Amino acid sequence: MTTAHKGSCLCGEVVFEIEGEFEHFFLCHCDRCRKDTGSAHAANLFSNDFNLRWLSGENQVRSYQLPGSRHAKSFCLNCGSALPHRLSTGSVLMVPAGSLDSELSIKPQAHLFCSERASWDDGLERVPSCEELPEKNASG
Repeated sequence: MTTAHKGSCLCGEVVFEIEGEFEHFFLCHCDRCRKDTGSAHAANLFSNDFNLRWLSGENQVRSYQLPGSRHAKSFCLNCGSALPHRLSTGSVLMVPAGSLDSELSIKPQAHLFCSERASWDDGLERVPSCEELPEKNASG
């Protein structure tokens, strides 16, 4: 059975659908992924057997290849959201997990490049959790 996943960018201009299964789900802590996400790590899904269809906004999708590397990303020109792209071989699709609107059955399988992990990304499981933005004077 082929699974269909739907996704979009933050502004909603770009909408896509992916038919296929994700074989891998990695959290990458390399300095390039941290720079291009602005976060502790990138959360990326990979598929070798896929059909990617742009349902709207394909003309708003641009790709960037870091010179001298295999690091690349696709993004919405309007809002900058990360979007799916084919790796340089063309046979593998990389999908930023946060770009999907549908639920995933696969869970992250590994943290990658942990030697490049940001120093502030240690012990995050002990940081308090909030259901929404805390109030301005919530600390006292």
